[in-house]
Amino acid sequence: MKNIGLIIVVFLLSILLISSATFTVDQREYALVKRLGEVVAIKKSPGLYVKMPFVDNVVYFDKRILTLDWEEPDRFITSEKKNVLVDSFVKWRIIDPQKYYVSVKGDEVQAERRLSQTVNDGLRAEFGKRTIHDVVSGERSQIMEILRQRADRDSRQIGIQVLDVRLKRVDLPENVSNSVYDRMEAERKGVANQLRSEGSAAAEKIRADADRQREVIVAEAFKEAQQIKGQGDAKASEIYAAAYGKNPEFYAFYRSLEAYRNSFKNKSDVMVLEPGSDFLKYMRSSRAKR
Repeated sequence: MKNIGLIIVVFLLSILLISSATFTVDQREYALVKRLGEVVAIKKSPGLYVKMPFVDNVVYFDKRILTLDWEEPDRFITSEKKNVLVDSFVKWRIIDPQKYYVSVKGDEVQAERRLSQTVNDGLRAEFGKRTIHDVVSGERSQIMEILRQRADRDSRQIGIQVLDVRLKRVDLPENVSNSVYDRMEAERKGVANQLRSEGSAAAEKIRADADRQREVIVAEAFKEAQQIKGQGDAKASEIYAAAYGKNPEFYAFYRSLEAYRNSFKNKSDVMVLEPGSDFLKYMRSSRAKR
């Protein structure tokens, strides 16, 4: 029984020794080996590793991409001396575990505090050089890229890589936004009134031009019609003259018949003439023949 107990004790001590002399590294983390407070090894690849038992300590750091997202938006001032509320976030990760450990003692809260200060300083500097329009839409992507480069450059001193800086929302304070919206509305109304005035002027110009063209067309058409009518009358007179020259007596008789037809068109028509009037010439000749 004494031998069995000794074996059990030896077995347990062996397990304890093996467990204290080995450690595993997951693919999602870094492992930093410390010996009496001094960093002696850094394990970045997953696997099983050996350490000095009871002397070495292992500290793990997450190698995945982390997010720094502020609970409340920060207030910044633009070049127009206007306050804006900016809601942003940062994507970052640890790339140098030893530098990260030495700089911030491996404290994620302290690392994010330094990163937050760097990003806020960059936002204050960039917003101070731009107008509200620039930071809202005009140069937003450019601002984010400048902030990322600056934050990445500063954060590498503590073993951090900044992958992205994003502006989720840029708003005006309520008291400022109302005045800005009123000014924007007034500007839009001014532009609309100007466009309406220009449109009315253009419409009047088009109408005047159309009226002028109509008058010209009507005048040209009337002139052409009168010319055609004059030519027709001249041709008719020429035909009448030729016919009259061939038989003047018949022509006179024909014209008299036309006159009789037009004069006695209605039964109620009344004419008062002298008996010797030329108008009754052919009527007198017909009565004489009978």
